[in-house]
Amino acid sequence: METVMEDVEEYNYREVKLPSLIPIVPEPELERETGERRRGRDIVLAIDHGPNSKHAFDWALIHLCRLADTIHLVHAVSDVKNQTVYDLTQGLMEKLAVEAFQVSMVKTVARIVQGDAGKVICKEAERIKPAAVVLGTRGRSLFQSVIQGSVGEYCFHHCKAAPVVIVPGKDAGDASIV
Repeated sequence: METVMEDVEEYNYREVKLPSLIPIVPEPELERETGERRRGRDIVLAIDHGPNSKHAFDWALIHLCRLADTIHLVHAVSDVKNQTVYDLTQGLMEKLAVEAFQVSMVKTVARIVQGDAGKVICKEAERIKPAAVVLGTRGRSLFQSVIQGSVGEYCFHHCKAAPVVIVPGKDAGDASIV
């Protein structure tokens, strides 16, 4: 476990060690027009163990990711020291990393962060400065989301580092994937 101090506020997280799937390739050539190196984008994907999170992951792989991108999987937990939660989440992240490489040939980085899900996602977006933040919905009605609040709504209003993409749940149909 590593602790980073930011603005007097503790920030606890655990890196997830994922299998190395991408072969080592040489640096890309210089662009003729600008003289800058081509580089992939960073995309933050908020995940949990629910089906709508997996649906958002699939949507991002098909519609958003391209070669040379890096997916940053973020999972918020109440306690990073809980080994059972860490082991279950690591297994999920390893499975998703393999799938991301097979489907879109993208690199995956994973992190389990302690704290409230909305705040964790926004903090990670501030740290990474991604091209987009992708998360799924829980499938609640508009009334329930307003009364109880939602992570997607929180991120939509508070994440200033990148655009937030909220993928509709599986109930909306698979037409959004195909």
